[in-house]
Formats: sequence, C-alpha cells, structure tokens
Amino acid sequence: MSESADDILTKPLGVGPKVGAKASVLRRLPRPTAAHAVGGACLALALLAGGVALTGDPRGGEPRASAVIERREPAVAPPQHVAEAAPAKPPGPSQSAQEVEQASGVSVFRPAGATAPDAPVIIRVPNASQIRLNPAPDPRLTERGRNGPLPKIGEGKVRPLDVYARPEEPGQGPRIAILVSGLGIGQAATLGAIARLPAAVSLALSPYGSDLEKTAARAREAGHEILVQLPMEPFDYPDSDPGPQTLLTGSRPAENLDRTSWALSRFPGIVGVVNLMGAKFSGEAGALDPVLKEIAGRGLGFIDDGTVTRPFVAGKTKLPSARAEVVIDATARPDAIDAELARLEALARQKGFVLASASAAQLTIDRLSRWTRDLEARGLRLVPVSVALRRAPSLDKLTSAAP
Repeated sequence: MSESADDILTKPLGVGPKVGAKASVLRRLPRPTAAHAVGGACLALALLAGGVALTGDPRGGEPRASAVIERREPAVAPPQHVAEAAPAKPPGPSQSAQEVEQASGVSVFRPAGATAPDAPVIIRVPNASQIRLNPAPDPRLTERGRNGPLPKIGEGKVRPLDVYARPEEPGQGPRIAILVSGLGIGQAATLGAIARLPAAVSLALSPYGSDLEKTAARAREAGHEILVQLPMEPFDYPDSDPGPQTLLTGSRPAENLDRTSWALSRFPGIVGVVNLMGAKFSGEAGALDPVLKEIAGRGLGFIDDGTVTRPFVAGKTKLPSARAEVVIDATARPDAIDAELARLEALARQKGFVLASASAAQLTIDRLSRWTRDLEARGLRLVPVSVALRRAPSLDKLTSAAP
C-alpha cells in the first residue's frame, strides 16, 4: 500500500519503511520557537565555559604557536677622533644675558622695559677688523670729585683726549668729521644712532639722560668716541632753558665750575665737551674763561657745534678746540639736509678737512645713514672729531673762528 503524502513529506531522508514508528513520534514533537533558540545559546555558552575551566584554554584546544620577541640595541659605530675639537660650552645657569653677549661679542640693544614684539631691538655682530677703543674708565686718568669720578691728566701729561679717542684709520682723500649731539635722552633714538651710523661718527650725550654709563659704554663698544654736552645760557633764557644745571653769566665762577664738574662726572670715556645752546654765555669772557680753563686742565677738548652766531673763543687757556663749519640739519627738511651734505662734500674737497655737527633727530639719522653708505666710493672718508681737537699739522688753520 502506498504511503500517504503527509508521511512522504515528514519521513526523514534515508530512513526506510521500518522506521515509520519513529517518524510518527517526530511528527508529534513541537516545532522550534524563539525560546528554544535562546535556551540553546545559553547551553552552548555553559559548555564553552566548562571547557575553559577544565582546560584553561579559551580556544578550546585549537592548535597555536608562540614566538619570543627580543629587543636588540643597534650596533654603534666606534667614535671618531676629532683633533683639538671641544664641544661648545653652554652658558651656565648663573650667567646673565649681558655676560653671554659680552662673551660672544654680540651686542643686543633694546629700550629698557620694552618687550617683544613691539620693542625695537638692534643686534650688532662684531666685525673682526673693527677698531676697539681703549677701556674706560682708565684709573690713571680718573679722580674722585664731589659729584662723582672726574677725568684728569695722568702721569707724563697723558690726556683723556688722547687715550679715549678713536684712532684715525689710514687712507687717502678729503676727510670729514661729524658730531651728532643730543643722544642719551630718547633711548630708542639713541640706540638707533649707535647702530646705524658709521663708527667714525662721534657722539655727544646729554648729561640729563638716564643710565648714561651703560649708553656711553655701548657707544664706545660700537667704535664711537663720545663727548658730553655742557648746558650754557642762551639769550632768551629762561624761555629757552637748557636745563637745571645750566651755566649762567650771572652765577659765581665757583657755581659754574661745580655745574661743569657735574656734567663731566656723568659718564667715563669722554674726549671732550660740546656746548648745549650758550649764545649769551659764549660772549661773556668773565664767565666763560674759568670753565674753558677747567676743561683744558682735565685733558679734554672743546667743540663749538656752530649753532650760535658768536663763536666760543678759547683765549689763552691752550684748550684744544674747533668749531663746526656746517650744521647739517639747521633746517629740518630732507631736501635742506641733503643740500647741506652736498655742501659738506664740496668744502671737504676744497679744504681737505671739514668738521660738521648735527642733532640726533630721526630724520637726520636717516639722511646721514643713507649719505654715508657710499662715501668712500665718492673719494671721501669719515674721521672722528678728535682729529680736529688733537691738532694734526694739516689742521692748524682750524681755530675757533667763525666760518
């Protein structure tokens, strides 16, 4: 008898007619549900956990291999011997920035209290061929005064003018000496003038500046010889006031000498004195002569900057002195300054030597810096103002007379 269709569909494959009873049992089993699936999964996890507990192997005995990784240092080449080579010694923790600058020869100029990036910073790298001035102060040329250390003539009549002066570099052609006055007041302008102007340009510092010893030292380190300005009475005093230490025609000589001593003691290394105003004081011999005699007695020179109509006359004091023939920025305009510089060149070619003066105004420094760039290419050379004060034979005709 043939099997019903239902039996054919439910009978397991490969099972003969003899297992029909078992097939009937299978037909009576319930169908798998979601609960059955969850239970099966739990059972599988339990079996896996049991296997791990028994064997200690989470992989259930799967074949595996292990490898040991060792760290080996790379081979180091033997050190090479470098003859007479020494590693650079870093600055010690106790060294200041100034000490590091001095050791390296590099000078960094920045206004006090200013911070980057707004602070104008000027870095000067020393030139191996740069002329170095003699150290200042020189104990042989210094004595103690009421207002501080004062220059003096040393043994053998050695003068500060000679010791502190910048040597004249050898060369041919007409010579020009330039004195820039009014430095030491505005620090940014002062540092700019020190760094931008050629070293042969001489600088005069106002006695009223702050931190003048450091400023003077920086100027001399850069190769500039220095002078001090001496405040003197103008005709319209006190409307025009050179300051609280002004030498006055109505003051007693002792008072004027004390004020002169104060100015001379403000910083060391000076080669001379230059007037600050003084149109009225220059014409009063009774007031002027004791001051000029004091300057000469201390081995210094005197520069008349040419800004006053009546020249300062040295008289019988044997004071080394000279008067500027050209005031470069008497009219503070670019075209006027350039015209005076052109006149200065012409006078130098005509006379062989000319002394000029200028202020420390920014415009003046800019024009001077530009003008001096190719001065030697034009057959002219700069020399310090001490050349005029030390009276080289070719300068004997340069006396304290009006141009």
